[in-house]
Amino acid sequence: MPVCQIHLMEGRTPEQKRDLIANVTEAVCKSVGVKPEGVRIIITEMPKEHFGIAGKSAQELGR
Repeated sequence: MPVCQIHLMEGRTPEQKRDLIANVTEAVCKSVGVKPEGVRIIITEMPKEHFGIAGKSAQELGR
């Protein structure tokens, strides 16, 4: 049973997350030959101030 964990900065819509789950599931099924029922996707959202790029938070950088 493949488990895919995806970390994202907050701000994606529910529709975007549904699409991401569907597309990652499809890619995993094609890549490793499992059925969709066997794929698990975990999305972890984080505040922009908890994501650092080059010593600054994504919030500071306007991301």
